Amino acid sequence: MIKLKRRGKSVPELMLSPMIDMMFLLLIFFIVSTMYMSELRTIPVKLPVASETQTQSAAKFSVTVKGEGAYWLQDKPIHETELLARAKEERQRDEKFAVIIRADESVPYRAIIHLLDAFKKAGISRVGLATDKEAGS
Repeated sequence: MIKLKRRGKSVPELMLSPMIDMMFLLLIFFIVSTMYMSELRTIPVKLPVASETQTQSAAKFSVTVKGEGAYWLQDKPIHETELLARAKEERQRDEKFAVIIRADESVPYRAIIHLLDAFKKAGISRVGLATDKEAGS
């Protein structure tokens, strides 16, 4: 009969450095992915470029105007009358309510003026126009 050595109870070593590396990789992944989530929900338009822009991160009421004149609220298409009705409701709820207009650079100037005028008639005076920052700035 063959005698086998009795193995003692050895505690397996826990290697921390690979786990720490994985945690850092996961952390970086989630940070980068959340940074891009806010932009992915918007409708892609080519915004006009301006050298003096201010960054505003919290825009609750973002209206996008596409080249063919279609309106989008956040990421859903909307008709102008419904857009104005919803803006009036939000204005009644929030005293500091503001609208951000993201218009494609191919949208005619008169279409933007028409939308600004419609918001003014609805009692909304806090309106901003979104632009892209100039590459050299």
